[in-house]
Amino acid sequence: MLFVFLSVAAFGQERPEGEPRGEHHMPAPKNLKILPPEHLMETMQAFRVALGVRCDFCHVQNDFAADDKPHKLIARKMIEMTHQINSNFPDGKMHVSCYTCHRGAEEPATRPPEAAERPR
Repeated sequence: MLFVFLSVAAFGQERPEGEPRGEHHMPAPKNLKILPPEHLMETMQAFRVALGVRCDFCHVQNDFAADDKPHKLIARKMIEMTHQINSNFPDGKMHVSCYTCHRGAEEPATRPPEAAERPR
């Protein structure tokens, strides 16, 4: 699977005194329902890039485990959808991801751009 690493440990938090720059210690993730913890941060980075959003688009700042935002619940459904689609390919490769439809936008593209918007 295509994953890119990002540490979002410092999102909205100060760096603890004496902690070297670039090293963040994340607490153990809570409320994981679909994603394995060993791929959590790289998966979150891939989502961030695919949708062109920040972490607080889906997450409550300083309470990443909370399910208060509807976008987080929608994201879980989208993860299940892409896993189901990819499981239908016999080669075991990832054929679709968030980026397949979102292309860096919050809303997925459901049709080609208008003629005036298309590159020539």
